[in-house]
Amino acid sequence: MYTRREFTRLSLAGLALPFAARPAVADIAGVRVGVQTYSFRDLPRPDGGDAVDVVIQAMRACGLADCELWAPQVEPRVPRQGGRDQLRTWRLDTPLDHFRAIGARFKAAGVAIHGYNYSFAADMTDAEIDRGFEMTKALGAEYITASTTLPVARRVAPFAEKHRMIVAMHNHSNIKDPNEFASPESFAAAMKLSNYFKVNLDIGHFTAANFDAVAYLREHHAAITNLHIKDRRRNQGDNTPWGEGDTPIAAVLQLLKNERWPIVADIEYEYRGTGSPVDEVTRCLQFLTRALA
Repeated sequence: MYTRREFTRLSLAGLALPFAARPAVADIAGVRVGVQTYSFRDLPRPDGGDAVDVVIQAMRACGLADCELWAPQVEPRVPRQGGRDQLRTWRLDTPLDHFRAIGARFKAAGVAIHGYNYSFAADMTDAEIDRGFEMTKALGAEYITASTTLPVARRVAPFAEKHRMIVAMHNHSNIKDPNEFASPESFAAAMKLSNYFKVNLDIGHFTAANFDAVAYLREHHAAITNLHIKDRRRNQGDNTPWGEGDTPIAAVLQLLKNERWPIVADIEYEYRGTGSPVDEVTRCLQFLTRALA
């Protein structure tokens, strides 16, 4: 937690001229480009508040105008002890107008929210699952993205049908657990549960699990809502600065450009960088722009 004075000082240092926004881009060479706002997780936020203004300011500093919004940046911070119950209460009791107001703050800043990253946990109640769909609609997002498991996805399916809203499953690289989303087979198993289940393909994790992101994209592009663009090494290797790992970032981006598929390419900064999150996301955007040239 930070005091208001500390927050202001750190924000100024972390964003480097936070009020001087770069020209915003949401499309490069016909490819819709965004950012997973988890990329800005290390930026300080004010005491007791959400990180919405921090995220908007960071996006404007990077020159980005489209995002997949990470739920913890909308939610209050809670203590580890007993925090789960507090968060559940907040989710269920906070009026939907609160989320509409957040959506309006993004819109006023010229930022679109294409996805709300609300990951469904095993200990969520049915009411919390249902509430996630209501929050997403109130924010004005197009769909939910979620890190979850197949057993939980079975619980989510009826709510996706009820709300007629897409849930895009996000993959990690744990191929040892058949209930985890990591392989093409796990995605296929989810999509059999509901016509509203799609894929949020993380090409870095997919590569680390030794799968071919280009081949999967060619075959299953119609089922993919958005990509997480990051670089990792094969064989469960580390995240790396873009261009230093094994992920075929340029080939994936060129495929999106050439085929004109309506799939969002979301920057996700997850490697250990040397600059601020804004610096590193800006570097990723520059790499992406060169790759699409």
